[in-house]
Amino acid sequence: MDTQETISQWYNDYGESVFTFILMIVKDYQQAEDLTQETFVKAYRKHHTFTQKSTIKTWLFSIAQNTAKDYLRKKNPLLHYLRLSLHERDVTPLPHQLVEMNEDEVKLYHSLQRIKPNYRQVIVLRKLKEFSTKETAEILGWSESKVKSSLQRGLQALKNELIKGGFEYEEIIG
Repeated sequence: MDTQETISQWYNDYGESVFTFILMIVKDYQQAEDLTQETFVKAYRKHHTFTQKSTIKTWLFSIAQNTAKDYLRKKNPLLHYLRLSLHERDVTPLPHQLVEMNEDEVKLYHSLQRIKPNYRQVIVLRKLKEFSTKETAEILGWSESKVKSSLQRGLQALKNELIKGGFEYEEIIG
């Protein structure tokens, strides 16, 4: 298979997962679509640098993570430097997305949007995308211990948000 066919196959296999991951970071549907495209363009350009020390999926998510971070840094450089964020955009899923989500997924989605971005990212990668601790650390550029502690704190923050919303934590996260 040539490079173009390979990237096309990767897009078919991982495009939707990469898109949802980026969407959780940037909270803008159109921008997430653009950044997903950019992620795969970068993968195409850097295909020769893939050393197979990780899986293709881990490598693509690392590119996606960096692409999203670069976008946010360029969008609000001072706020990024100060580690602040503007009021969050409307993160309500589009109507066709809501139809596809069951009630528990909607509760989880809205609760995830109310916790710290770092917690949200680690929960999405570890619990929703099912990356290992090591893979998550590679994607985020963190140590494995930071992934573990952030996951623990993030799950507690998510639990608190779900309880605040009047929901049973166990019924959604299990």
